[in-house]
Amino acid sequence: MSIQSNLNTIKATLPEHVTLVAVSKTKPVSDLMQAYESGQRIFGENKIQEMVDKYEEMPKDIQWHMIGHVQSNKVKFMAPFVSLIHGVDSLKLLQEINKQALKNNRIIDCLLQIYIAEEESKFGLDENELNELLFSPEFKEMKNIRILGLMGMATFTEDKNQIKKEFTHLKSIFDSIKKIKTENCDLKTISMGMSGDYQLAIECGSTMVRIGSSIFGGR
Repeated sequence: MSIQSNLNTIKATLPEHVTLVAVSKTKPVSDLMQAYESGQRIFGENKIQEMVDKYEEMPKDIQWHMIGHVQSNKVKFMAPFVSLIHGVDSLKLLQEINKQALKNNRIIDCLLQIYIAEEESKFGLDENELNELLFSPEFKEMKNIRILGLMGMATFTEDKNQIKKEFTHLKSIFDSIKKIKTENCDLKTISMGMSGDYQLAIECGSTMVRIGSSIFGGR
């Protein structure tokens, strides 16, 4: 199967309200260009330097999503162009993104990463930390970021009931905060679901899926 036919097959299964992020990490520009030529404009990378290199080489109407864990000291490299940062898991990181966005005269869209898995290796805020962040005076002062929603990664398991429980948990957290409307907060996105579980994620309320291997093949 070609990248183009993989992409078309997946797009045919997605409801209109669900955004597809083509996870292109570790893949060469030639692969990304095949997806681009098939109409894909949103790509997800998990390493900032790799994303910067691809941004410089590829067409400028692409929206670049940073989907990996972000180190504060690297934010400045993507601040001029990044479209959405998925994995914001601390106030400190958000403050750095705000600072770098201001330097670039931009407002950078972000998702707050919520810890929903039963795995120690995953990052994210718990429900209390999320509320503390959203209601903190420091958050209210940030004028160069905009929180668009939440992101979460389910436990890496074959147990569909476990995954469903975690996705449903993320949706319930989203529902509990979605009424918050401030200048820097417009909650409408739930980013959850990857190649193996995106259909289940959509059933549980996902509005954005991150799909890599089903489009580009294994790594």
